[in-house]
Amino acid sequence: MKISVIGAGQMGNGIAHVFAQGGHQVVLVDIAQASLDKGMATIAKNMDRQVAKDSLTEADKQAALARITTSTDTASGVKQAELVVEAATENTDLKLKIFRDIDANAPAGCILATNTSSISITRIAAATKRPAQVIGMHFMNPVPVMKLVEVIRGYDTSDAVTQAVMDLSRAIGKVPVEVNDYAGFVANRILMPMINEAIETLFQGVGGVEEIDTVMKLGMAHPMGPLQLADFIGLDTCLAILRVLHEGFGQPKYAPCPLLVQMVTAGKLGVKSGEGFYSYTPGSKDLKVAPAFAR
Repeated sequence: MKISVIGAGQMGNGIAHVFAQGGHQVVLVDIAQASLDKGMATIAKNMDRQVAKDSLTEADKQAALARITTSTDTASGVKQAELVVEAATENTDLKLKIFRDIDANAPAGCILATNTSSISITRIAAATKRPAQVIGMHFMNPVPVMKLVEVIRGYDTSDAVTQAVMDLSRAIGKVPVEVNDYAGFVANRILMPMINEAIETLFQGVGGVEEIDTVMKLGMAHPMGPLQLADFIGLDTCLAILRVLHEGFGQPKYAPCPLLVQMVTAGKLGVKSGEGFYSYTPGSKDLKVAPAFAR
């Protein structure tokens, strides 16, 4: 199958990785050549880890990398695609623009999927002339490792498109779960209020960063505490999703904690910026509480 992935960032390069490893021809599209170069380097690095763990052979790695080409032009990048997966920043206006561009240039039979973690599939589909062929395909991070794919039907998504995406997800080793199109879907409707409540708990001084994360890891068997997870996801992404939930349901329980808003305003976005609730040093696995929260 010929697949185009729009966006070479953390999610986009992971999606390109799993499709190429699954035997599909992939065009990775991004407006910046530097982002494409970084994305391809990340894919190669992650495949090297698989080779080191004997979950991928060197020959299969080279074959998978050879299936990926890159483009800085959306029109040429999607012109032969049978499936396009958009994996741009969680910004509604940006996604609507991208989908209008994809719709104008992709073949008539092409399925248009979005990796959005919260934005309405129906709203995105309405920006196109093929709403029956628009669907949500929400991969989890890190994509090469996590099995789940949330498959989200918009109001007009056809049964045939839904089945095709479910089957394709299984074929690349994922576990697809079909859900309906309401703000946050299932994963983030449950996850983000928990993260927001953890931030609120810190904001109110009930516990420190390490204490809150330790309670959730040891008491609730979570592999990662909610504050560390928020840093990993990106605090700006968490804030964007909470705002979608708050707007979509109009309920106070989804209102972002003021501390989260303040941190994003200050540019403390988590791992991607080097500091969030924890401080991050490239190449180091040591986890240190950020100076603002150190006791």
